[in-house]
Amino acid sequence: MGRLTEEEAESYFADREAQGFNALGWIDVACAGYDYPANNYAVTPDGIRPFTAFLPGGSDYNFYDLSKPNEAYFVRLDHMLQLATRHHFAVFLDPMETIGWLPTLRRNGVQAAYAYGHFLGRRYGGFANVLWINGNDFRTWHASEEGALLAAAKDGIRSFVHTWRARNDDALVQAIAKGIRASAPRQLQTLELEPPTSSSFDDPAWRSLIDLNGTYTYFPAYIQTLHSYNQKPIAPTFLMETRYEFDHGDVPPDDGIPYILRKEEYWAMLSGGTGLFYGNAEIWPFKPDWRERIDTVGVQQVTHWKDFFLSLPWQNLIPDQDSAVLVAGSGSVCDLKTPVSQCDYALAAKSADGSVIVIYLPAVRTIRVNLAVLSHAAHATWFDPSNGAYKAISSGTYPNSQIQEFTPPGKNHSGDRDWVLLLRAGDSAPRRVSRIVVK
Repeated sequence: MGRLTEEEAESYFADREAQGFNALGWIDVACAGYDYPANNYAVTPDGIRPFTAFLPGGSDYNFYDLSKPNEAYFVRLDHMLQLATRHHFAVFLDPMETIGWLPTLRRNGVQAAYAYGHFLGRRYGGFANVLWINGNDFRTWHASEEGALLAAAKDGIRSFVHTWRARNDDALVQAIAKGIRASAPRQLQTLELEPPTSSSFDDPAWRSLIDLNGTYTYFPAYIQTLHSYNQKPIAPTFLMETRYEFDHGDVPPDDGIPYILRKEEYWAMLSGGTGLFYGNAEIWPFKPDWRERIDTVGVQQVTHWKDFFLSLPWQNLIPDQDSAVLVAGSGSVCDLKTPVSQCDYALAAKSADGSVIVIYLPAVRTIRVNLAVLSHAAHATWFDPSNGAYKAISSGTYPNSQIQEFTPPGKNHSGDRDWVLLLRAGDSAPRRVSRIVVK
């Protein structure tokens, strides 16, 4: 809203649609503060402010009166959502992201926050493609003593994560979500808590308010995604945020290169995930060269990831948490201090009906697979996640009554050493996905 004109948004949406993306995650209703420090009034590129009045004490975005929305600004947001609809995108809207806008919320209070949420729900409740993502590096939520994060910390799993919280901030952000829910009860909501690793349900107070358990991690994605997958109540989880392409991070010290992105993508789907947001460090703030970073290796490879899983009953995959499928060769178990670049853990999942096994190997080594979990004899294929190519395994059909060894072919097309093993019961080849891209 603060970076692009409608014409630029149209061009961006068209390009991403052609590449096979189907969701925009996320669009801030208004952006200022840490994520856009030069935009002190959270204006559109042509200067339209989101609110028309200020509370006493100041005259920048920190003092906006949330009860005074600017109709012209929200007409612009209407248009952005209409453009997204035209390009077949689901849109995750952040009603008031918490990196920049907590001071504004504190000055307005819970009642005003609820009324603002109610306004948004009334205005956008009729958009079938709108979902809501609350928070954004939300560090000051309050976890009860029995909260999932603190309980895990007692086990040493998250001992390095801070656990002090401010209850009032949680109430303010929840008030917006409750206002939206009151006027748009059918629209799904989720929540992003804090880096470097968290799940939406780690804050127990949100579990009855949200529908999707988003996973946020810069460490090996399978750890936090499995944590989300196993939380109660049962809810779909997806990889909400992880390392961005072209990003250079220090916690952990990994670069956003394609191999790192692939690890996170395949780990997420094989540990119970239902999808992910791809991030690009040049595009999320729409830097001057953003148009040159649209067609990237990371985009091409996340498209291969999508096509691979669409060729399978991906929604029926169950993570191999008890090692019943991958019985040897998984590698060293990583933890929430292990950089992704240093984790080579192999992960398996199988469909509930025994028709499919999928195993992601970040490194070349021999693994042993229990084929008895399959319903019939199986055909085995290697999938190269760097270029989307399949490589048949010459041995042919494997009976579903043995433990079988498999070794990847060596370096993949990109010169890396990660491969995906696909075993399909009673099926000679993967079902390929037809994609027509018009640019």
